[in-house]
Amino acid sequence: MQSLMIPMLISSCATLAFHIPLCWVLVFKSGLNNLGGALAIDISNWLNVIFLVLYMKYSSSYEKTRVPISMDVVQGVGEFFRFAIPSAVMICLQWWSFEFLILLSGLLPNPELETSVLSVCLNTIVTLYSIFYGFGAAIRVSNELGAGNPQGARVAVFAVIFLTITETTIVSATLFATRSIFGYTFSNEKEVVDYVTTMAPLVCLSVILDSIQGVFSGVARGCGWQHIGAYVNLGAFYLVGIPIAAILGFWVQLRGKGLWIGIQVGAIVQSIMLFLITSFTNWEKQATQARERLLEGRSQQIVD
Repeated sequence: MQSLMIPMLISSCATLAFHIPLCWVLVFKSGLNNLGGALAIDISNWLNVIFLVLYMKYSSSYEKTRVPISMDVVQGVGEFFRFAIPSAVMICLQWWSFEFLILLSGLLPNPELETSVLSVCLNTIVTLYSIFYGFGAAIRVSNELGAGNPQGARVAVFAVIFLTITETTIVSATLFATRSIFGYTFSNEKEVVDYVTTMAPLVCLSVILDSIQGVFSGVARGCGWQHIGAYVNLGAFYLVGIPIAAILGFWVQLRGKGLWIGIQVGAIVQSIMLFLITSFTNWEKQATQARERLLEGRSQQIVD
């Protein structure tokens, strides 16, 4: 929120450099296998937290925002949860729909193959979505609106859309070009790899849709529309996507491919709705409202 991205990048890179050898040791050398992988993730996540806490405590970048722990820290808790809870619901509704898809695949014929392939597709999407989620998180919409600069917010949105289109083109083209071999990243079984090859075009479509909605979801969070995003995700995935996935997967008997197509229909509906919301945004009005909230918060602090 303070636009201090470089320290977060350095911390993440340092954590990753530590995590890779740690994961290798715990999985292959300690005999813990899958448990070792989970333990490595836990250790690395906490290491990243420690790096960031130490930086926040001792860096001169936080001199103006560093405060001692006191009861004052709970003053804005109500306002925080007013945005945090809808934001969590917004994200969880989307990702839980994909997890629910994996559970449904266990009811299909040959569930081991179906579950394996959909897990490969989901892990691929999660890995690539991190790029677009980063773009969405870095949009300075909230900063520009708080500064009373609606034009800056508008420019930030267009800039991130341009970067996203460029990145999506490169990533999806690369994924499609390597569709016959990228399944080996996850499995050595030829049956799984061949099935992943047939799913690759749908995964490429997922990359495109996830990139679009990742940016527009970032805009929604920056404008304080988390509750709207939650309603959009609820309708798109649970009223449209999952029912269509169940129909195509079980009734039409497209199996895992049908499940994935259905959830992508939900993603298309989600992207269209978020695009329309963003397109009809009155940035001047949003900037005015953001400044009013900021001034109200400062007035309350003076009174207290």
